[in-house]
Amino acid sequence: MADGGPVEHGFPHLQTVRAAITALYKRLSYDTIATFATSVTPVDVAFCDTDDLHLGAQRVAHEMVRHFRLPDARMIVSFREMTHAANVELAAGPEYFIELNDRFRTHRRDIGAALAHEVMHVYLHRLDLSFPGTRDNEILTDTATTYLGAGWLLLDAYREDATSSQKLGYLTPEEFGYVLAKRALFFGEDPAPWFTSPQAYTAYTRGMTQARHDEQQPPLTAAGWAGRRRYAKDRRHAQDHHAPGHPQPGVPYDFTPAGREPLRVSFPCPTCHQRIRVPVRGRVRARCALCRTVLECDT
Repeated sequence: MADGGPVEHGFPHLQTVRAAITALYKRLSYDTIATFATSVTPVDVAFCDTDDLHLGAQRVAHEMVRHFRLPDARMIVSFREMTHAANVELAAGPEYFIELNDRFRTHRRDIGAALAHEVMHVYLHRLDLSFPGTRDNEILTDTATTYLGAGWLLLDAYREDATSSQKLGYLTPEEFGYVLAKRALFFGEDPAPWFTSPQAYTAYTRGMTQARHDEQQPPLTAAGWAGRRRYAKDRRHAQDHHAPGHPQPGVPYDFTPAGREPLRVSFPCPTCHQRIRVPVRGRVRARCALCRTVLECDT
């Protein structure tokens, strides 16, 4: 939790975020992810200063349990002084003890964000889905929370001005915006009207720009002129030398060497980032087996 300190910006964890989206699809399947088409709404987590602190926190925790479909899980919420925003004890269940930072006693509108992250820890624990290392596992948790419909609360908790700052979660604001944009493009759900923080909206628009960029990479037909020209050069090298091309760093595609088999190109699905492999033969339509996205390609 950045509380008054510097807030990291940009996309430093993008590779891990993309791996987390792929892992979600692999573990949950398209059909299960499709059941999360509706996000937690502001009214679901509304919490005013006149509400009883503990009863209100329990109500919001129950809403997160309902949203993530954990009907046999009971969250016991308490408050104490601590460095982090929150912590959950991942026991066998069905009761889980969540501790929230004392600052939420007076920052109640952000309780939903903190609880969303902690309940997702329980959800992933039950799925037995994790990444090695604390940092990558927390990035997985933030990404899953956001992609499955509650992470807009984490981004909305981001506020920053000349004298103060606040941010929850391990993702940067722009990375939260990126995952939200991925969700918005997949489900057709726009979270923008729910933001109360203007900085959160700005981060979301920057994340959407990055998400759109994923959809404009060759060999997709939506790729721009420069990308198409670079792709043609790399393809020609692979065809002439019967060897993989040598694309610039950051170029997402690669070629399978031509031998007896036709030349093929491999590239990430712009929705779930699972790699797709198709023959190099001009216009083709590919369907991602993981997220079922149909892609128009010019290979």
